[in-house]
Amino acid sequence: MKNAETPVVKVVLYGAMSSLGSALMAEMLRRQHEVITILDDLTALPPRPGLRAKTGDLFDAQRVKQSVAGSSAVVCLLDAPGLPFNSEYVEKTIIPGPVEQVLAVDALIEGMQASSIARLFLVGDFAVLHDPEIEDRLQRHAAEEIREALQSSTLQWTMVNAPRGVPGLTIEHFSQVSSSLEPGLAEPLERLQRVAVGIADELQLNLHVGEHVNFVAVSAP
Repeated sequence: MKNAETPVVKVVLYGAMSSLGSALMAEMLRRQHEVITILDDLTALPPRPGLRAKTGDLFDAQRVKQSVAGSSAVVCLLDAPGLPFNSEYVEKTIIPGPVEQVLAVDALIEGMQASSIARLFLVGDFAVLHDPEIEDRLQRHAAEEIREALQSSTLQWTMVNAPRGVPGLTIEHFSQVSSSLEPGLAEPLERLQRVAVGIADELQLNLHVGEHVNFVAVSAP
């Protein structure tokens, strides 16, 4: 039961329709945080206590300002399908490319600063910043631009390397322990859960502000 004197932690989530988004919703709700998902379709997620849905546009700073107002922190999964944006010319199910990701982060920073919301967890394809073996020049350039934009902002940001997702995983997979998991799901569930727990811990303890982190699942001995 939540103590009446405990301040409510309100987390805005962009990218709820991904496997990591599902893991994050389950973990945040487990900690009795309030989760506000920003979606194009307000009926995309089944209702449950502590979970709300709002419409928004990740590429419009004014809409971002409206979406994040009153929250404690924002988590944005740049590699998630179904990110909210208002365009008649782009498939809503696609994952934004490097150029679109830079534009989204610019709008996110501007909107958050305008609403005085400081804490941001930005999850994306940022391993290129430290791995010379990755030859995706466009993604590397985008990641560098995103990092520079964050460094120039007033936000308390943390960049997080995106874990490999698994299509079809929902909040139900992470909300209950099941002994009848489909074959091959145990490892990705554990990996994604580890990242979700790590982000929730960082939010609670306010760690790694202004840093780039990678959560690695450690197997029990």
